[in-house]
Amino acid sequence: MRAPIGEFDHAIAAPDCLDELIGPVADAVRRWSGSVPADRIVYVDTEPEWADTAVFLEHYGKELLDRSANCVVVAGKRGGETTLAACVVLSGTRVDVNGVVRRHLGARKASFAPMEVATGETGMEYGGITPIGLPGAWPVLVDSAVVDLPYALVGSGRRRGKLLVPGTAFAELANAVVVEGLGV
Repeated sequence: MRAPIGEFDHAIAAPDCLDELIGPVADAVRRWSGSVPADRIVYVDTEPEWADTAVFLEHYGKELLDRSANCVVVAGKRGGETTLAACVVLSGTRVDVNGVVRRHLGARKASFAPMEVATGETGMEYGGITPIGLPGAWPVLVDSAVVDLPYALVGSGRRRGKLLVPGTAFAELANAVVVEGLGV
């Protein structure tokens, strides 16, 4: 199979390589029910030491910056209660944590979740967190610019490998909310 974006040596439909995916992501692909067929989600094998965006782009092509998305875990706090959420934005932008995210979560304070919380709660590796396979109750805030992409490159749940996902599929994830201006 040829990757729909980028130049990768190994690309395969996600349902055909569940053993390459970590548990929560593989389970989400197995249960996929959106209007975008699961076999349009493509797994590409990449080097784990190149997982961070800047290094990844150096090795796989800077043109992927406009087609890549980051998924970060945030924690909103209000009155002793903490709400964890995921935010998906284009890789060339930052998540507006103290503005858009804080207001959307109804939090007094919002910040990036500590690494051990993000990895412990998702079951995913730091640097590879993906919105596919997150805990079901979490809000998933998706920047509208990501949804507008024909395909977006995002983490696979591990530092090794990435997923190529049709942009519209992000809007169909459980608890997904498409937000204008989430990435600034």
